[in-house]
Amino acid sequence: MSKDTEIDMKEVELNDLDLEKQPITGDGPAAGGEKNGSVKQKVPEDEVTFTGLSKEELMKVAGTPGWVRTRWVLLVLFWLGWVGMLAGAIVIIVQAPRCKPIPEMNWWNEGPLYQISDVKAFADEMKGIENKLDTINQLKVKGLVLGPFHTVQADQPDTLNFEELNPVQGSKKALVDVVDKAHKKGISVVLDLTPNYLGTARWFSTNVADVMEKVKAAAEYWLSLGVDGIKVPDLAFVAGSAEWSKLQDAVQANRTNDSKKRVLMGVVENMSATEVSQLVNTSGVDLILSNLLSSESGGMERIQALDTLNLKQRSLGWGLGATQQDQLSKWAVTPALIRLYQLLLFTMPGTPVFTYGDEIGLRAGNDSESPKMVWDIEEKPDEGAAVNETAEAERQERTSIRKWFISLSDLRGKERSLLHGDYYTLYSSASSLSFLRLWDQSERYITAVNWGTEAHEINFTSAKGLELPETAKVKLSTDEENLKSDSTVSLDKIKLGPGQAVLLQFPYKG
Repeated sequence: MSKDTEIDMKEVELNDLDLEKQPITGDGPAAGGEKNGSVKQKVPEDEVTFTGLSKEELMKVAGTPGWVRTRWVLLVLFWLGWVGMLAGAIVIIVQAPRCKPIPEMNWWNEGPLYQISDVKAFADEMKGIENKLDTINQLKVKGLVLGPFHTVQADQPDTLNFEELNPVQGSKKALVDVVDKAHKKGISVVLDLTPNYLGTARWFSTNVADVMEKVKAAAEYWLSLGVDGIKVPDLAFVAGSAEWSKLQDAVQANRTNDSKKRVLMGVVENMSATEVSQLVNTSGVDLILSNLLSSESGGMERIQALDTLNLKQRSLGWGLGATQQDQLSKWAVTPALIRLYQLLLFTMPGTPVFTYGDEIGLRAGNDSESPKMVWDIEEKPDEGAAVNETAEAERQERTSIRKWFISLSDLRGKERSLLHGDYYTLYSSASSLSFLRLWDQSERYITAVNWGTEAHEINFTSAKGLELPETAKVKLSTDEENLKSDSTVSLDKIKLGPGQAVLLQFPYKG
């Protein structure tokens, strides 16, 4: 190839490159005479950056009259705002409704008590009670009332030995182990020291002074081993004796704010509400368990007893058959009535006291034998196995009653109105009653029960002097068909079917 040809080819390549630099769009050259693909950036010769004012310059500006006035204005505004917020907070605190002080609550006021008098019927042996403490703890009980377990022959005071247990019931060491483990689970233990529990007269037919001296010594002995209280029978009989104060001193002495109080618990039967109220004052006992709920079957009589005793609620225990350590089912003969009385006991002003098995509706035994506790209610039949329909229905019913019991126990422990709230009568008839529980600014609760055999209409408008809302919410109900939980009902009147109960709830309004 000649040199002229090589020169021509280079010019073609250069021309092609020049064409590639032409703008993609438009017919003329790019603005500013620039060709496509090239960027021209103008760099300032002297770039100025802001470095702020020097100390000297700031001092000069700070001292000028304008800035001095500005600073004073801002300072005054700050303090005026601060004082205004403080004054506003004080006004809110002063105008806000003050919380009512919580009354003194002892451990026996904070939850139900659970009685076990027959170890073999409950769990075969004393170790069985220890093994069942987790299950008992699910019931939210605050105390176990155990015994009487001591050795004695019926109506023979010379055989009385409080420091030794009946071998059929267990050993002393096993009982102490139960106490220790119960404490670890937050459950207190009361020991029943009924002297002649196998005989007729609870304090024997002898000089009560000699027996009381043994009871006092036994109380000191068992309290030293960790027991949290003592229970005695026929309180009205022994509280008037000269030796009663000695037993009081043994149980109640040396109480301080830092130490756990020990309870002195007494049982009374066939006494009027007025007599029970007087006995609370004269005996100095911490807790009286009466049979008023069992002896009075009419709604008017029961509501009158509540009216008389509600101010003594922190010294009062309620049970249905509990004074004789009978199962609730001896008095409440249907599952619906068992639920009704559980609801009533948990919402009345005072401490509910139950006997083992009440949480499942355990059927009472005959007069000479305690019923055997049933523990396998959560065990469903194996799939494909033959099922006894009657037994399975009974198992499901017991499971349902236990869930109901736990829900009531849990609610009572959480709600101040039920735990220690004021009490007001709303309604009563021959077979029904209703009352209101309220505390300060907490949720209010209305209990309404009808243990009769016919439906009854409860009229709340008869509650004079009480301001009730027009409606309330159903918190718990034994009649889910007509009074469904969480439904809203009118407080003008409520119709309860036979053997039905409902717990209503409404909020505090300032």
